Amino acid sequence: MTAPSSARPRAAITGASSGIGAAFARRLAADGHDLLLVARRRDRLEALARELGERHGVASTVLAADLATEDGIRAAATALAGRSAPSFLVHSAGFGTRALFAELDPALPRAMNLLHVVAPVELARAALPGMLAAGRGRILLISSLGGFFTTARYTTYSATKAYLNMFAEGLQAELEGTGVRVQAICPGLTRTGFLDTPAYAEFKYQDVPASFWMTAEEVVEQALASRATIFVPGRHNRLLVHAIRAPLLGPALRRLLRVANRKGLY
Repeated sequence: MTAPSSARPRAAITGASSGIGAAFARRLAADGHDLLLVARRRDRLEALARELGERHGVASTVLAADLATEDGIRAAATALAGRSAPSFLVHSAGFGTRALFAELDPALPRAMNLLHVVAPVELARAALPGMLAAGRGRILLISSLGGFFTTARYTTYSATKAYLNMFAEGLQAELEGTGVRVQAICPGLTRTGFLDTPAYAEFKYQDVPASFWMTAEEVVEQALASRATIFVPGRHNRLLVHAIRAPLLGPALRRLLRVANRKGLY
């Protein structure tokens, strides 16, 4: 396994075992970053670490931690604070639910808030002192289109993503002129396996036209190229956000989304 090097920049990525997190890991490794890879599944992290070491000659530290728990958040924050300042902190760990709030397992909203709200706040706080001292760094928080609107069955998920958007916007305002940038990335439908869980069994996403989907790699490339604090990748997604915010068109679109939700199309 490749040894860490003080000459190489470092990146910390949560949710690194799959999806957008894994795509960020591969992209940043290709750019020569040593990595701190965080996720629940150690076997997948170790396989990814071997792949990136063999392909790009970078070193990866693996941390198997569940960031939907306080112990997992504490372990990741400690690992971040104990390393030299990362050039990137990417918080991609997350999960979704599609169920009425009153019918959810009571443990799920708490776990989601820990993972989507508490974890990114604690990890940003752990990474910031080193980034500020170095005068550089990027904090990338994977939010969602769901942070701009919601319907039935997405109550907690949308609320946590809206929090991420506002957290990124406020923190970026505080960090102006420091060399550290914050970005909330708000993807729409992305081919990652995120929806291939029992939670989305009634979501007929296979019926959504192919043009509305993006790959994880496309999301990563567009996000890295953007300087927007709240960034929506994909032309269709940006049009939807603009439309739903429009005074005349927005209410009609929200009604359509509610109808689609009842039919299992959202």
